[in-house]
Amino acid sequence: MEGLIIAVGVGIAVVAGNALAPKLRLPVPLTQVLLGFALAFVPGLESLHMPPEVVLLLFLPGLLFWESLTTSKNAIRRDLRGILITSTVFVVATAFAVAWIASSLGIPWEAALILGAAVAPPDATAAAALAKGLPRRQFMLLKAESLTNDGTALVVYTIAVGLALGGQYTPWDITRMAVVSFFGGILIGIAVAAVAYPAFRRLHEPITINMALLVTPYAAYLAAELVHASGVLAAVVAGLIISTLSNQLSTPESRTQAEHFWPLATSLLNGALFLLIGIETRLLVVNFSFSELLTLAGIAVGVAVTLVVSRFVFLQITVMIIRALDRRPEQRQRRLSYRARVVSAISAFRGGVSLAIALSIPLAMKDGSPFPYRDEVVLVAALAIVIGMAVQGPLLPKVIAWAAKGGHTGDDEEAELTEEQLTTEGRLAILEAVRPELPALAEQAGVSPRVAEAMEERLDDIAAHIGADDEEEDVAEIVALERLHGAVLRRKRELLGQFVRERRISDETARILRARMDLEEIHRNGYLPYE
Repeated sequence: MEGLIIAVGVGIAVVAGNALAPKLRLPVPLTQVLLGFALAFVPGLESLHMPPEVVLLLFLPGLLFWESLTTSKNAIRRDLRGILITSTVFVVATAFAVAWIASSLGIPWEAALILGAAVAPPDATAAAALAKGLPRRQFMLLKAESLTNDGTALVVYTIAVGLALGGQYTPWDITRMAVVSFFGGILIGIAVAAVAYPAFRRLHEPITINMALLVTPYAAYLAAELVHASGVLAAVVAGLIISTLSNQLSTPESRTQAEHFWPLATSLLNGALFLLIGIETRLLVVNFSFSELLTLAGIAVGVAVTLVVSRFVFLQITVMIIRALDRRPEQRQRRLSYRARVVSAISAFRGGVSLAIALSIPLAMKDGSPFPYRDEVVLVAALAIVIGMAVQGPLLPKVIAWAAKGGHTGDDEEAELTEEQLTTEGRLAILEAVRPELPALAEQAGVSPRVAEAMEERLDDIAAHIGADDEEEDVAEIVALERLHGAVLRRKRELLGQFVRERRISDETARILRARMDLEEIHRNGYLPYE
């Protein structure tokens, strides 16, 4: 019964956070953190401690898998160099910058380095929840970086904990750990996707396909963790591959179902994760005196400021280095402006991953004595997360508006268009490309040229007219028209994939267009009504 009470309480708090946030004019994650803090006062929750491995396994694979499914592969390919730099070198640099500040403020170096490793990686789920107002390219860059940086942070964390426990690491040890974490995670993600591919091809029921889709990230994560590779990276790589092969591995019905299920499921997981941050903060606060809390709060403020400043400085240095080494015109056009770099520094939020890493600190040393400064590190990490949400969250829209007044942000022409404009352009491009192929498609479908002409007349507004057959039309023509419509839809899907590969259409636009095509086909098959 106690477990049910906790589950219901968490569910109500998640719903309340979503409902109250607009009225309080606070970001939803911050509202949920505050509700989690309040929820910890409920009798029975004062002893609630969720093991960090449960946090990592229960929340992260599903959340990151969905983010990888909706992350632009073209954006990753286009800015791969920058993404790799920020997800590796930047994470290490930030960990040491935070460790230096924290040690200067009174935390021993070993514990400070653990703290730095915990809060160094920006969080993909926090970014998705808090940074939605970003220009499209910057948002996708932040998502891509956040999907891949946890492996680096976990390597730094493992080394820091090992040093605190009295261990020693050679450069070879560090290199081996990094290689196993990164490349092991990538290879296992590829292997899981390769195993899933034939399995998905044999599935036809929408709910069965989506059950398999739900299991995939957890299988990838578990397989990677068993060999000490990056489970996060394995889940992300599997998601990227499956997203790329979506047309071959799923059906219109299953994709439509997934587009409704995953946003709901990830919203619930996100809400529960932010509630957990608030609950853990409350449970830790009672372990310290008021003066100690003031000291730790001051350290947390210093850490939060360091995270923003170090990111801005790193971006400045990176831009100068790239500017000196790469003078191609297209590279100059894509560089982020000074104001855009300020936006990037403000928009890098920390979230549940940082808290889970901090909670992973061992309880005791090898001799059985308590691990020094464990509670202090966990509380400072939690407070730094909350400070980022409380300060950077409300500040970000204002900084974005300020940056927009400064001109070029590094976004390409496509990124400056609205989602509706991109979708409209993509739809028109596909229709224009399929029109010349109608005669060949009509021949393949076995229909007359007259039917092909009728279909051509309907292409411009096919979504609005599909299914609105006039009762006075010839039944044979209707049947033939529907057969040709199926051929047209198949060709439109092929062209959509081709246009994405040729980068004529972005992945985000393609996902919207694919969903619309799915609705067309679902209606044509009588699965559900199409608007």
